[in-house]
Amino acid sequence: METNLSVQEPNPQKHTSGNSFVEFLTITITYRWFLFWFVFIMTLGSLTYALLSPKWYKATSSVLPAEKSDFLSAFSGLSALAKTFSPSKGLAALAGNTEFDKYIAILKSATLTSDVISKYKLRESYDLEEVEYEKVVKSYYSNLEIEVQDEGNLTISFLDENPQKAAKIVNYMVDRLNEINTTLSVSNARANREFIEKRYLQNVTDINELEKNMQLFQEKYGVIAVPEQIESTIKSMSEIFSEQAQKEIAFNVLKRTYGEDSPITKNAEVEIQEIDKKINSLISSGNSIDGSNLLIPFKKAPSLGNKYLKIYRDLEIQYKILEFVQPLYEQAKVEEVRNSPSVLVLDKATPPELKAKPKGSIYALVALVSSLIVGYFIVYIIVLIKKIKIADPENYAFIINSINKDFSRFTKKNVK
Repeated sequence: METNLSVQEPNPQKHTSGNSFVEFLTITITYRWFLFWFVFIMTLGSLTYALLSPKWYKATSSVLPAEKSDFLSAFSGLSALAKTFSPSKGLAALAGNTEFDKYIAILKSATLTSDVISKYKLRESYDLEEVEYEKVVKSYYSNLEIEVQDEGNLTISFLDENPQKAAKIVNYMVDRLNEINTTLSVSNARANREFIEKRYLQNVTDINELEKNMQLFQEKYGVIAVPEQIESTIKSMSEIFSEQAQKEIAFNVLKRTYGEDSPITKNAEVEIQEIDKKINSLISSGNSIDGSNLLIPFKKAPSLGNKYLKIYRDLEIQYKILEFVQPLYEQAKVEEVRNSPSVLVLDKATPPELKAKPKGSIYALVALVSSLIVGYFIVYIIVLIKKIKIADPENYAFIINSINKDFSRFTKKNVK
């Protein structure tokens, strides 16, 4: 005795009311083979496309900022202040690593971008010979990756179909980064040297003139020395004026190096203001500090001694300034001609062996999920149409006839 078992497709109208999960499960079972083959074909197609598409390789180089000599060490007290606001401690916490920001700006500059595109013929590589240059640049940037890592290094990566070419481009960019950054550093050092040189030459001229005046004064009046108390006072005053000159030069160099809004520059400006207040207070009132008179009014001294002390005071001031400016000037000249690398290469780019894209697994996963969603959308549209056919035959016939008419008109137009 044979038993005839047949599977009958469920009536869609049955599922309009009731448990939605049961309806979903029923529809899935009903159209399982359609969903299986649809998802399988779409996933297989995406995976095949990924395997047959051109392979892109990523080459990466890692760099660090080179250690710089402490140019600010020549400024009394400013070296410690600069270290307090070093990128690793102070300014980095406020505004990030400014050295890496400069590197990124250079790497993405129009100069370097145009240089790389031209040197390695990227317009031809991207098949963009006949399009606007901006599109070539956009494609170039889409293959360039620049990231600041948590470890404190900067990585530069580039994608290309040729692994050797990708490595060459990255290494060339690092070399050009070194050249451009060194040129900018030398330019900044030159500006500092010119400023300090101007002050140094003025200082030498002032000393020569004062020494000549002192010699003429001594020859004319036979003055050799002044009381030790006045001499000590003048020396103390010269220290104050010397400190003032140091702070002014430091402030100008800091302004050129870090900008007017830098915390270091603001701090130096406040120091100058406080020194000015101190000098004005001493000159106007003749106050004492720690019980010692720092300012003795010269109008009370004999006319002869007064003239001598003025010349002596000015000479002491200029000597103190020279003692500070001359080594700074020599260091500025060394900084200007120095051509040491400003970027240290931690890892040089090498031709990669494994492709970076397209990733077959990612393509397959995306295709699987998206095709499953689209498949269910198609199935639910079919179920919805069947429900309309059963529940409202007139509207169903209207919809089908309208679609057929539009399709017929479209096909006729294509035939003509």
